[in-house]
Amino acid sequence: MKQGIHPDYHVITVVMTDGTKYETRSTWGKEGDVLQLDVDPKTHPAWVGGINLRKTGQMEKFQNKFGGFAAATTGAKKEAAAAAPQKKEAKKEEKKTEE
Repeated sequence: MKQGIHPDYHVITVVMTDGTKYETRSTWGKEGDVLQLDVDPKTHPAWVGGINLRKTGQMEKFQNKFGGFAAATTGAKKEAAAAAPQKKEAKKEEKKTEE
């Protein structure tokens, strides 16, 4: 193992947003430094339910962007389905007149 290339790994104190403290080992700061957190799992919306992460997904973005196309196509399909029996009737009448 090479000497002098690894960072100093030492004990620091981490203070959560609610004031609770714990000691851990880290390469941040110097021995005995205190890391004051602005955001932690107790306050961040992703962990406490403040935001709905599902609404930020790629599928939702796609549906929001192109959702109007599906409504337009379903409307066109319904119109085509409603017109289909009329076309069949017209073809039957044409065959009858040809005979």
